[in-house]
This record gives sequence, C-alpha cells and structure tokens, in this order.
Amino acid sequence: MKRTVTHLADGRELIYFDERDDASRDAVDQRELPPPPAASEMRHDPILDEWVAIAAHRQSRTYHPPSDQCPLCPSTPEWQSEIPSSEYDVVVFENRFPSFSHRVGPEQGDILPGLVPTRPGAGRCEVVCFTSDHNASFASLSPARVRTVLEAWADRTADLSTRDDVEQVFCFENRGTEIGVTLPHPHGQIYAYPFVTPRTRRMLASARAHEGGGNLFADVLAAERADGERVVAQNAHWTAFVPAVARWPFEVHLYPHRQVPDIPALGAEERAAFGGLYLEVLRRLDGMFGLQMPYIAAWHQAPVRVDRHLAYLHLQLFSTRRAPGKLKHLAGSESGMGVFVNDVRPEQAAAMLREVQL
Repeated sequence: MKRTVTHLADGRELIYFDERDDASRDAVDQRELPPPPAASEMRHDPILDEWVAIAAHRQSRTYHPPSDQCPLCPSTPEWQSEIPSSEYDVVVFENRFPSFSHRVGPEQGDILPGLVPTRPGAGRCEVVCFTSDHNASFASLSPARVRTVLEAWADRTADLSTRDDVEQVFCFENRGTEIGVTLPHPHGQIYAYPFVTPRTRRMLASARAHEGGGNLFADVLAAERADGERVVAQNAHWTAFVPAVARWPFEVHLYPHRQVPDIPALGAEERAAFGGLYLEVLRRLDGMFGLQMPYIAAWHQAPVRVDRHLAYLHLQLFSTRRAPGKLKHLAGSESGMGVFVNDVRPEQAAAMLREVQL
C-alpha cells in the first residue's frame, strides 16, 4: 500500500491510500476556500458527567447535494471536489465542518461558573472515502479494498493516538438516509475525542468490576461461541454474533478471537481474515428484506492512555430497520430514560440473518 500526504487549498490534510505503488498523486486543489473553522466549544454536564460539544458552524455543512456536485467524488474539469485527483482507492481528509479540531480559538469563560466548565473542542475529525465509485457501498467492495480501508483505519488510529489533545479514536460508518446520512457516497468518519466517551467509560467500568473473573469481553465472546444460537458467521480469527442483549432489531458484533486494544494491534492474519467475514455480514443484512439496510458500524477501541488492558476491540453493527417499511425510533423510554425495548428477539434476528441466501 502506498501512502501519500498532501493538503487542500485551505490547509486541511488529505492522505491517499493506494493499492498500486505507481499511483501518482500530484494533483493540486485549485479551489478558493475560506479558512477552516475554529474548534467547537465543549461544556461539561455536571449531572450526567458528560461533555457536550457545541459546534454551531456545522449548521452550514453540505446537505444532500446533486450527484454531479458530490464533494467526495474525484474532481473533474467541471467540478472540483474535496479530492483533487481524477480517481482514487481510499482517501482520508480533515472534515471541512469538524465537531472537534486542533484549530483552537480563544478560550471562552465558563458557563455557570463552578457548575458547567467550558473547554475548546480540541481533537480532530476526518472523513474516510472507501471508493471513488459514487454508486457503490461498503458491501460491494472487494476483500482487497476492505483490507485497504482497514489499513487506513489502523494508520489513522495510530497517528491520532500520538496527539496530546486526543484521548480516544472512534472509526465509524453511517449508511442510509434513515440514519441521517446527507452524503450518499460510500464513506465513514473518524472522531478523535479529547476525552474518553461515556459509552466507553461505562463498558470499562463493567470490565473492571469483572476483572477478578477474567476479561469481561472475552468471557462474553466465549459464551456466545459456545452457545452458538446467535452466531451469524465466523472464521479462524473472527466471530460475528447477535448479542443476547441486543438493543436494536438487527445488531451484530464482530470480535477478533484474540484480545487486542485497537485496530493497529491486529496482526496480519487477523487483518486479512476480517474483510470476507464483514462483507458476508453486510450482504446478509442487505439480503434480509431485499433492500439496502440503513446501519451504523462503530469500532469500539481502547482509550489512548487509560484502561487499555481492560478493553477488547470489537465492531458493533446495527440497523434501525425492524421490518420492510418500518424503522426503530428512539422514543420515550430509549431517549428519555436510556432503556431500550427491542421488537425482535436476538435469537430470531440471528436465525433470519443466517437464512439469507448469498
């Protein structure tokens, strides 16, 4: 894989990950762009012990552009996009409308002094383009391309983890307008947070309480593999299963069989084995109702500096669709109290996924 670093017209970094060593990446961004926005503002909620990012500049981000003005397609003589080259394999670049950024402006005074501290929203947000094909999807990628994407995730996780203003790196993909996607081009994002996220803190607290009995994540994986009823697919290095406590109608977790803290820690065989299994799961998901399923794919990685021995890298994939023409909405119980009510038994969901003809 060839890695080429360049910069866009406003100074944002762009990195090409090419599958060919002879790829030429000398195209220059010719656009006239305003300077990138300053970092957002973070406010700490004393009641929930969580940070909230206030990023008002994101109101002006690109929203459902015509397909011939997609900012993630390769540039053409008629349209200059975020990618100057006329073609590419995988590209990562700094988000033009970031929730977190290293471009920190002047500090603001605290909101409700003594109760609501305020900090700059330091960190970084990046966009990952999986392919130059506007009409593709992750499920249509080749295993070789999935390996390139995985290498890009590993590269970016390792690089962002060296930053003083980053405490956790989150790689994810949102797919489908039902999820809220505003750019249909196949892509994901990376958030480098300046704090450990609430979800991760809660999981690691559970793992810490279980520590005397072994690693909690490893024990759950072993139990699911031994039971087998909710296993959707597996190979020598990975298992994909519907968790017994699935919150979403169709939710699959992918675990490597070896405990590692993050994507860079995966070995060569584990990286090679991931693509085929993940593509199978995505195609089973799409084959469920004969249409592209909306989903969120979220990599759970260890924090950069704390509790890395407790963490266990895994991918959580879930869809908001519960049946053809019906979506799972986070209504009163889920949104108000954080208590999920699932309309589909996890065992039934796993069986439906296994029965899809590929």
